[in-house]
Amino acid sequence: MKAVSTFSIVARDPASGDLGVATASKFLAVGAVVPVAQAGVGAIATQSYANTSFGPRTLAALAHGIPLQLIHQAFAQTDAQHALRQYGLVDKDGHSLSFTGAECHPWAGGVSGDNYAAQGNLLVGPEVIDQLVTAFVAGRQDFPERLLAALSAGDAAGGDKRGRQSAALLVVRQAGGYGGLNDRYIDLRVDDHPDPVAELGRLLKLHRLYFEPPRPENRLPITGEVASRLRAVLLRAGYLTGTSSDWDEAADQALRHLAGVENLEERLLEPGWVDRVVLEHLEANT
Repeated sequence: MKAVSTFSIVARDPASGDLGVATASKFLAVGAVVPVAQAGVGAIATQSYANTSFGPRTLAALAHGIPLQLIHQAFAQTDAQHALRQYGLVDKDGHSLSFTGAECHPWAGGVSGDNYAAQGNLLVGPEVIDQLVTAFVAGRQDFPERLLAALSAGDAAGGDKRGRQSAALLVVRQAGGYGGLNDRYIDLRVDDHPDPVAELGRLLKLHRLYFEPPRPENRLPITGEVASRLRAVLLRAGYLTGTSSDWDEAADQALRHLAGVENLEERLLEPGWVDRVVLEHLEANT
């Protein structure tokens, strides 16, 4: 069994109740192993010869009201290789726990506080966790960006002493997933990349572009100059023909077809309106 040597932060946003995990490692596809979370229940990072049963077991126990310390005791009592394990747990109320087994490869350790647990093994030193926690506690960004900033700070402090390979960001929110049909608000993975944390940041920006709902201040009526700009985009992209300057049903349908091709359907508004972000993105990319 190969060690999942990594660093991670598991956290809760007290403002929204969102739960999340950010992690990075010199390990292929760390996001397929380490992070597990369920909205309204809890989140966990399991690493260092990761016992992947800990994720679902933690969520099931939390859903039944079992506190973190008893979950930790159950893991210790039922896992013959518990001394090799490392994990961080946070529940829906922000209670937290970080555990590092005595046989984890050095440097290994972790800390926990209100709404977060941070841990890592096979790191260049304790400064990785120190910087990760400092960035998270001091951060004022939106929760996903705050998790990413913490991960970036740990990476900048040296991270996994073997190097870089993969990173992942998981944030769960009730009905926060695509179409409001699940809780996977953000689920981004960089499986194999020379600078995975930076690449994760690029993907988070794309996620915001494609899936964030339009902000009220960015709603534009499709009249006048806005209509002309949109028609120019649609003509250039081949979704509209003719010389009419009117914004009619055909033009609106053309916009919806192009937005679907560009994966911007989550940002579409009612007929006669357009999101400024959509307009500017289409102008720059068609």
